[in-house]
Parts: sequence; C-alpha cells; structure tokens
Amino acid sequence: MKITFLGTGGAVATEERDNTSLLVAQGKFLALVDCPGGVVQKIKKAGYLPQNLQAILVTHVHPDHIYGLPSLIHSLMLEDMTLELYGSSASILFCQKLLDLFQLRENKIKCRVRFKELEPAEVVWLTPELSLTSMSMNHHPSSVSFFLAINQEKKIAYSGDTPPDENFFQRVKGCDCVIHDCSAPSRFFELYPQLRMMHTDALTLGRLAEKAEIKRLIPCHFFGEVQFSLTEIIEEIRAFYHRELFVPEDFSSVCI
Repeated sequence: MKITFLGTGGAVATEERDNTSLLVAQGKFLALVDCPGGVVQKIKKAGYLPQNLQAILVTHVHPDHIYGLPSLIHSLMLEDMTLELYGSSASILFCQKLLDLFQLRENKIKCRVRFKELEPAEVVWLTPELSLTSMSMNHHPSSVSFFLAINQEKKIAYSGDTPPDENFFQRVKGCDCVIHDCSAPSRFFELYPQLRMMHTDALTLGRLAEKAEIKRLIPCHFFGEVQFSLTEIIEEIRAFYHRELFVPEDFSSVCI
C-alpha cells in the first residue's frame, strides 16, 4: 500500500501545507481520504488519475475535510463510473445534501456516488485483500477514525481530527502505522486549553504512541494559524516516542 499526503495542514492552509487529505493506493485500488479543495489537481500532481478513484472515506464534515466534494464530482460528471463514499451516518447525510445543492446526483451526472454508512465494528472489504473498519471519535458528532488491514496482517490507522483518545490507542496497540492528528506543540494547548477538546498536541501524541507500541508514527494536520517549527514537533514527540517517525510534507508518500 502506498499512502500519498495531498495535504498535511489544518483548517488554515499555508504556502507549504494545504488542508489534510490522503490518497491510498493498493494494487489497482485507489481511495481518497477526506476531500478538501483542489483534489483533482492534487491527485494528478501525485501521478494518479481522478477517474481511477474507487472510494472516498470521510472522517467528518468540517469544511476543511469536505468542501471539495462537489467540485470533485462535478469534474468527473462525464465519467461513467461509481464512487463508494464511506463515513458515519451524519457524514453520509451531509454529503448527500451537499451534492444535492449542486444537483450532482441527477441522472445527467454519469459519475455516481454510492453511499455506504459504516456501522461500529463493521468490516468492509474494499478489495479481496484490503479491509476497512471505523471507530467513532470525539472531535465532532460525525467523526470517525479509519482502520485499514492488508490480508489481516499489516494494519494502518488514521485518527482524523481528534483530541487524545485512550480507546483509540488501545485499538491500535502494536499497529504497523498510525497517522494521527498532531496540530501543534504543547505550549499552544497550555495557552488555549480548549484545544484539548478538539485536537492533540505533539507531546501527548508521543507519549500515547510509545505506550501503544506503534511501529511507525506519522503526525499530521499541523495548524497554520500559529508559528512553530517542525523541529519543535519532532522534539516533543521524541521526548517519549522512540520508534519509527515520519513527518510528512504535502505530496510526500510512504509505502506500508
């Protein structure tokens, strides 16, 4: 499996980092995780074709994770294809309404979106080798995290936006790769304690990841509203976490 980071930033984009979204490629299967703006260009820039997408996974319905969906479907309106869209019941309902605002589910739209509500602990087979499960998260009522497994062996998890969640880290104990919200260094969470209800700081992430024996940790969703360096993020994570660490840039990729 190859994971490409189309964006690694938070709600406020910077010159270097756009809103967080991922592209997951496994064999001929191609999935988009979250759908902010400009994903058609980004998918092409990453070396893939948007018409080869087979699935969209939506973590939650905050604007920086979903506002590009109408543009994506509009750009594919002449392609005779079906996209499976996975998410919580709240995300599914929101995405249906969002597409209906632009009349993007009418018969003239050749790109059809098939909505798949994920039930807790339900296993969905995206391919004969690749399975998907989800877990509710506390960031927003629509929020879920995603767990991908290849042949029930290699396991990858994506938290989406989230405050620290002990249940999540119990679920991913010993996981091969965890991609997790790491919005800013801990000093900003001390200045603005309300952030702890929505996101995770670097110091806490390192502590929880080490405790859970995560084999490879990938922090992402870096705030663009405040000033800090990646060195500060790395130092805080490394205060506890001593395993493989990859800090992504936009359009960087990893193979699992």
